[in-house]
Amino acid sequence: MKVDLFDFELPRELIALRPAADRAGARFLVVKGNELEDRQVSDIVDYLRPGDVMVFNDTRVIPARLTGKRRDAKIELTLHMNAGEGCWKAFAKPAKKLKPGDVINFQDKLAAEVLEKGEAGEVTLQFDRQGTALREALDEVGVMPLPPYIASQRPVDEQDLSDYQTVYSEKDGAVAAPTAGLHFTDELLAKIDDAGVERLTVTLHVGAGTFLPVKAEDTEEHKMHAEWGEITPEVADKINAAHARGNRVIAVGTTSLRLLESATDEQGVTRPFSADTDIFITPGYRFRCVDVLMTNFHLPKSTLFMLVSAFAGFDNMKAAYAHAIDEGYRFYSYGDSSLLCREDQICRK
Repeated sequence: MKVDLFDFELPRELIALRPAADRAGARFLVVKGNELEDRQVSDIVDYLRPGDVMVFNDTRVIPARLTGKRRDAKIELTLHMNAGEGCWKAFAKPAKKLKPGDVINFQDKLAAEVLEKGEAGEVTLQFDRQGTALREALDEVGVMPLPPYIASQRPVDEQDLSDYQTVYSEKDGAVAAPTAGLHFTDELLAKIDDAGVERLTVTLHVGAGTFLPVKAEDTEEHKMHAEWGEITPEVADKINAAHARGNRVIAVGTTSLRLLESATDEQGVTRPFSADTDIFITPGYRFRCVDVLMTNFHLPKSTLFMLVSAFAGFDNMKAAYAHAIDEGYRFYSYGDSSLLCREDQICRK
């Protein structure tokens, strides 16, 4: 499909620079085919059924944005994928000044050697430490990697350390938050439990590639950056059991959805998973696992807007986004949220 089909005009003032004061009080657009309902996130319980399962991504964001020096040249880096043993893939700016063998120093507290240069500013780095020692160094020299559409308008501050992290985050490794999950509070999670819904967690370490614009003219020419994910055998069994008894799988965020779809076969059976995934979902994709999706509002011409168009229907999502803009919904990572019912099975309670 032509990428331009997924373009739309978004007023700059609708880009949220801070989250709602009450996470669960953010606005919530429920999309059921061509039917739209304006609610708030705490109302999600009204759309759940006893026996449903909700799948959350428990990844935890690390301070992955670094500023260092190669000799006297300033280099900005955003880590995006852990390659193991102190080795990371990163986006560098300016990348043209770097070559394999260069060493970048970060406040004399951390150093990294450039091993390889890739395309679109990507480099592979070998840090001078690994494991806990590297994580502690990143805490000292790194900052929270806010998306560019926020970071370009204001500096990162202490409030972002909590705002840009889900309350259930557990496993270090993401360099971008699974933002649909930012709306949940402990109180809302308790209400979901009381509704008889089972909460499951998977892990997908979200990479900075999620923010990269699609530069190709056709979706078939775009290459996704890989991200590492894991679904345990126990979680896979519970997802399959939910479908077997006629209940729904509700993905909290596109990250959870992409991992679940990566781990589910053509027969709809979800398997344990521990690997990289670069799944790219566009209209025409046949969903195998996820029945309902909770997700924030995404960028024009982004892979995520393509994904939600595939899930809920291209025309439906065009209309939903036009409604959201007209009604002043707040967009992107710190913005409002939506609940999408899969086009081939309009969901009702």
